[in-house]
Amino acid sequence: MKAIVYTSNAGSTARYAKLLAHETGLPVYSAQEAKKQLPAREEILYLGWVMAGGIRGWQEAAKRFRVCAVCGVGMCQTGTQVQELREKNAIPGEIPLFTLQGSFDLEKLHGVYKMMMKIMVKSLAQKEARTPEEEDMLDMLEHGGDRVRFENLKAVLDWYSAGRGAHL
Repeated sequence: MKAIVYTSNAGSTARYAKLLAHETGLPVYSAQEAKKQLPAREEILYLGWVMAGGIRGWQEAAKRFRVCAVCGVGMCQTGTQVQELREKNAIPGEIPLFTLQGSFDLEKLHGVYKMMMKIMVKSLAQKEARTPEEEDMLDMLEHGGDRVRFENLKAVLDWYSAGRGAHL
């Protein structure tokens, strides 16, 4: 694997990409930079932010590069919703998929995104029986929160250290 490429909206994905770059020694590029700096079909680790179950930028990255693994950064807890994201984004089973919990600040959102999240907060708050994950998400939605943590990268770093990322 030659590089880490990411698409970020509020900064959580960029922070995770930089943490991974520091740990692996791989260069890190935003998707825009990668288009200019990396040759087509280069082997990469891709990170994208999650909105409405979609990993932003994944399809474009898959068309241009050889994606060795994908990390989806969103509001759900690290390590959860992997199967749902794999199916919704049509990520082949042979490509490892990791989920990472990011940060959220409603006040940083604008326009339709802010409106959508207000509706999501109201809907989740009205739900009578919430799972612990939903409680965590509701807390994050209502109060904001920064859940970007180095320890959330354990599974990704274990995969990389086991040589799965290095030999492709």
